[in-house]
Amino acid sequence: MASLSTSKSGLRTLQFKGLDGVRRTIRLGKMPLKAANAFKLRVEHLISAQITGSSPDDETSRWVAALDDQLYERLAKAGLLPRRGQSKRLLGEFLDSYISGRDDITDSTVDHQKRAAQNLKEFFGPQTPISSITAADAEDFYRHLRRSLADNTVRRRCGRAKQFFSFAKKKKLISENPFEDLKTNVQPNREKMRFITRDVAEKVMDACPDNEWRVLFALARFGGLRCPSEVLALQWSHINWELSRITVPSPKTKRYEGKASRVIPLFPELRPLLEMAFDQAEPGTRYVINRYRSENANLRTQLERIIQKAGLTPWPKPFQNLRSTRETELANEFPIQVVCEWIGNSQAVATNHYLQVTDEHFQRALQNPVQQVPVEPRTDSQALNTAHEKSPEKQGFAKDCDTLQCTLAPPVGLEPTTQRLTAACSTN
Repeated sequence: MASLSTSKSGLRTLQFKGLDGVRRTIRLGKMPLKAANAFKLRVEHLISAQITGSSPDDETSRWVAALDDQLYERLAKAGLLPRRGQSKRLLGEFLDSYISGRDDITDSTVDHQKRAAQNLKEFFGPQTPISSITAADAEDFYRHLRRSLADNTVRRRCGRAKQFFSFAKKKKLISENPFEDLKTNVQPNREKMRFITRDVAEKVMDACPDNEWRVLFALARFGGLRCPSEVLALQWSHINWELSRITVPSPKTKRYEGKASRVIPLFPELRPLLEMAFDQAEPGTRYVINRYRSENANLRTQLERIIQKAGLTPWPKPFQNLRSTRETELANEFPIQVVCEWIGNSQAVATNHYLQVTDEHFQRALQNPVQQVPVEPRTDSQALNTAHEKSPEKQGFAKDCDTLQCTLAPPVGLEPTTQRLTAACSTN
């Protein structure tokens, strides 16, 4: 991949072919052969990283960080590294540039990224060079957020920070990601899970101000749709009345291959409500939900008011628990892979964050005890047993006491033992 040559005067030169096919030269000067070979190996790692579009390994990154300015500049001129001045990117400028360049994500994701970026700017300062932030600084940032935010919110914000700095590492603006080792996986909080029974759902729908709100609620409770993203994206053209199926567009997962939408049944609980809404819709209406599409419409707050109007106490995470309830119901009737396909999540996510244990599960366990597989009665006779099933010696031991005494008791020398065996036989 790279070749090392030495002139008659002892000057060493490293040559390699760049991604554009142009052969490049790096002059190393009078460098010891061992050091020149080590340099050549690191250059080959940098070339491999360029070819694969990945970041250099940690050891190579540390080697690059320790280079003096002269050698670093030679690698930069050869196109293997960015100019050192470019790595002095300021935090605020870098974060704004990254977020504005992500045109492949939803508006909701952009909002979440902006919140995480604001936390970073407030803690470190927007004028801080990103290369100066260390792993210890990242841990301080984590502890700082925990003082005012819930644990899962902290994990999400730090996960965004890890994403930002991972991009910086790929761009070779930094050698290591200071947030790499932070725990950012969101943990399930079962204390906030609620199973919304059908009786409760009926009371809430009765309290809805119009049929469109009833449809919105039913799509979450009986369709398992994400609200507001999937509910508001649903169009009348997505409903196949003849096949009784709905194609659900999924803005949250559309950036993943094959995850832009999914198909669910037109469940019996949804059909009459959707048919009524379709009949009431103006000709040419595109979306199923029209009145509540405003960006200022806080559907969660409105739902909590409707729940209170129904004489009930609002539950935590109202829309997510509606979706969780539906997935739990479906999991009782259909294979889990089918349920996850309809709901649009993985089995791991379903198990950790959606599926619930309900009172009905306990009742069914008490009413229907687990059936054991019955042991089949033995029908073959001992006369047909094969030799490996029972040996003749064991058969003799099991027949009667006379046989036992004759077979096992020696004829002489053990009179007390023989007497005990005879006595035992007489009692039987």
